[in-house]
Amino acid sequence: MGGWKLWWAKRRWYERNRRLLRRWRINRHAARGGFFVRHPVEGEILEALDEGRLRIGEGTLLEPGCWLTLAPGARIEIGEGCFLNRNVMIAAHESVAIGDHTMFANGCFVGDAEHRYDDPEQPITWQGFTSKGPVRIGANCWFGVNCVVTSGVSVGDRCVVGANSVVNRDVEGGTIAAGAPAKPIRRIDFAAPGG
Repeated sequence: MGGWKLWWAKRRWYERNRRLLRRWRINRHAARGGFFVRHPVEGEILEALDEGRLRIGEGTLLEPGCWLTLAPGARIEIGEGCFLNRNVMIAAHESVAIGDHTMFANGCFVGDAEHRYDDPEQPITWQGFTSKGPVRIGANCWFGVNCVVTSGVSVGDRCVVGANSVVNRDVEGGTIAAGAPAKPIRRIDFAAPGG
């Protein structure tokens, strides 16, 4: 296959989520699950929802431009009441799990694998992926604009990660972290109940 046929096949694949029937099917999943998707969205969202490999909790909102991509057999779990702002990308090679009421500002990336680049005989686009393990993000976390979370990382409950940070090691719950690589800045001083 080449030329026009190849172009048409690629266009149908890359633009598939813009087709009305697919949007309707994504919206049907959302209505049944009580979550919200503002189109356009990218990636294998419909396939993963159909196969039960993508779970999105009630009250969660995906803003336009969100991209959820999953390798065959991979899983993404997003808890209840989460907010994924515009152009957030979640890429699962094996597993990404996000707790309830976690927020991602514009342009964040969460992925449990990295592109390989170490074979000098292969183009980088053909080398596949390597992973240090699944990604686990706790509940009630807040990630600033353009944060990156890399493979094998766990972020505890109630963390805040500053804008433009790269989280490449675990972050203990109740911590404010920032930087590239992200480092703990301080513990969060939680208000007294009812205060």
